[in-house]
Amino acid sequence: MKNRCWRIVFFPWAVVLALGVLLAPAVPCRAQGGLPEGFVDVKALIPSIELDIRYFGPHNFVGRGVDGYLAPKCILTRKAAESLSRVQEELKDFGLSLKVYDCYRPQRAVDHFVRWAKDVDDTLTRQEFYPTVDKRNLFKDGYIASRSGHSRGSTVDLTIVPVPVPAQDEYRPGDSLQACYAPAGRRFKDNSVDMGTGFDCFHELSHPLNPRVGLQQRMNRMLLKVLMDKHGFKNYDQEWWHFTLRGEPFPESYFDFPIQ
Repeated sequence: MKNRCWRIVFFPWAVVLALGVLLAPAVPCRAQGGLPEGFVDVKALIPSIELDIRYFGPHNFVGRGVDGYLAPKCILTRKAAESLSRVQEELKDFGLSLKVYDCYRPQRAVDHFVRWAKDVDDTLTRQEFYPTVDKRNLFKDGYIASRSGHSRGSTVDLTIVPVPVPAQDEYRPGDSLQACYAPAGRRFKDNSVDMGTGFDCFHELSHPLNPRVGLQQRMNRMLLKVLMDKHGFKNYDQEWWHFTLRGEPFPESYFDFPIQ
């Protein structure tokens, strides 16, 4: 397949004879460090970048660690990571840094989201992440889908933090929850600049160009969008934090290797 490295794995002859056919499934080749060829650990490439990998821990709309996230790492295609490093270099001139919430997302994590969305009685995190949305409408409204661009390895969810980076509040299961679209002083105290909503906020105020967001918040969003666009990333029009690399190297491949 185009842009992919593969090796062929043959079954033992006993299995072949039992099935009556020769099966040779293709699996991605692994590069040094256990990642498929073309992928990198972003922290190794950009040591100064901040990580807040939300699906590794419980502070996300599912309310628990998500399948496939065995370590709080940001994995991306090398092409996307190198473009992201150029954004980070420009932010340094402003005394700012990128902070990443999610990068490559295994397909098994997307499947976890789908199972969660179908369980309409599980509303543990509704008060923070989707207080105005009926969970039965998450698929219809486009918040949850069976495929994600994140699984192709060149999509990233991120924000901006000042440098030196302020301490980040730690969420503990059972903490009181506040609506993700509430003013910054009331919602979860993220250490980022104020973007008008929290991350993964299922609300119209998350739309990058929503005019109801305050002037300073719009300026913060614009700085992120302009720099990401300059270095090859396209913003998703419903989430200010979501960017996909133009000309991504695996546009039709959805990977499922775990993050570890």
